Amino acid sequence: MVSGGIRYGASLRKRYRVVKQQKIALYRCGSCGRITVERVASGIWKCRHCKTTFAGGAYVLSTAAGEIAKRQISNLKK
Repeated sequence: MVSGGIRYGASLRKRYRVVKQQKIALYRCGSCGRITVERVASGIWKCRHCKTTFAGGAYVLSTAAGEIAKRQISNLKK
């Protein structure tokens, strides 16, 4: 049995592996620029260097919908 509770289907196990890797990966901090942002809880991310806390996606720091919203806001500001 595969750890994490995923049992049946290769595609489910592959998808689970990708999400788990994204969840534990370190991301670049928007404040200090270092690659030290890690997941604290679902949707809460914190930089280990400058102690800045971010709100983001549940498993990735920035979601696709969040990126689209940022682009639209920057276009409206122009």
